[in-house]
Formats: sequence, structure tokens, C-alpha cells
Amino acid sequence: MAQKKPVVYAFIDSQNLNLGVQSQGWKLDFKKFRLYLKNKYGVEKAYLFIGMVPGNEQLYSHLSLAGYQLVFKPTVAYVENGKPTMKGNVDAELVLYAAAKVYDEYDKAIIISGDGDFACLHEYLIERQKLLHIMVPNVRFSKLLRSRLKYIVRIDQLEQKMQYKPYKNQPTRSVETLGGAGETSRSSGRYETLGLPKHGDTSTVAKKTKKVNKGKQV
Repeated sequence: MAQKKPVVYAFIDSQNLNLGVQSQGWKLDFKKFRLYLKNKYGVEKAYLFIGMVPGNEQLYSHLSLAGYQLVFKPTVAYVENGKPTMKGNVDAELVLYAAAKVYDEYDKAIIISGDGDFACLHEYLIERQKLLHIMVPNVRFSKLLRSRLKYIVRIDQLEQKMQYKPYKNQPTRSVETLGGAGETSRSSGRYETLGLPKHGDTSTVAKKTKKVNKGKQV
């Protein structure tokens, strides 16, 4: 009798993922990333925890069409260095879903964030043999995760496969940043494209950090 295929869910800290990839000087194609999760790890549901920003409805629609289950967190507007900024902390919602709300629905979980605040969730899942991987945006993840290197998958090592490349002659369209991950186009003229249909390239690119040895790709 064939062994039953495990049910795998992914839980994604959108802000940590988005900013962590941008810090390496490239943009993640979210559509390609969802397909990668499905084809590589058999992810049935990918929960994307994201700040709710009014006017971002088109972006959320594209993310949903790309195959993500969106879980919204209200954002808080504040001023940082004289610039209006919005932030939506999704940590509590991600832990709630992974450890309680949908815990009984999956056999293995992939936690996508380099944030050390999720160390307790990793430990909880490891004790119950339900943690498959911790996917981090780059090598600069929390020291609290260093003891779990066997679970770590670095997304920066997938750059060639996952990088967003705009279609030729695709028009540039101004959209909001990913769920409050930084400034919005209304407040600063900056926006991110997320590698989704009708979201053209952006002139704002995060400063590239010093290259590290990427090693073998996953």
C-alpha cells in the first residue's frame, strides 16, 4: 500500500520576506515562488500574512490569484525620519494560525521568515515532528535560528529561479508596497512590484549588500 503523501502548509511573514530579498538587490517573483513551494515541497496552502493598506486591493487580488491565502493585519501609520510610514506586525497572527487555527489540517509546516520571534513556534513544531523547513530571505537571519541549520533553506540561493523579471514593453504602474513593508506610493512615490501581472518594474531598488558565497542551490 502506497504511503500517504503528507499535507504541507507554508506560513509566510510577508514583510520579512519582501524586505529581506530586496536587501540583496533583487525582487522576488511571488507567482514563481508559489509554484516553487507547490512543486518542490508539495505545499497545498500558502498563508501570506500581510498588512492591510487601503487602496491596495488590486495587489491583494493578484496575490490571491497567484495562489496565496491572505491573512490581513491592520496597519499603523507613523512618521520615521520625517517620512510617513506604515507598519503591520503579523507575528501573532502567523503563530496563531500555525499553532492553533489550522494546526490539525497539516502534517508538515514551512515557516518563511528569518525573524527570531518565531523561534518558539519552530520549537513547538519540532517537538511534534511537524516542522519541514524554515525558509529565510538571506544569510542575515536571527541568531536564534542558528541551532536549527538543518531546517534552513536560504531564498537568496534561489535568485536565478525566483527573481522577478518584467515582461518586455510592460508598462510601469504605481502600486502600494507589500502590506505596509515600508513606504507607500502615495506617501513617497516608492512602490514594489512583487513580480505579479500588471505590476511593472520600479525605479526604487534596495541597496545591495556585500555578496556571500551562495553555495549549492536548493
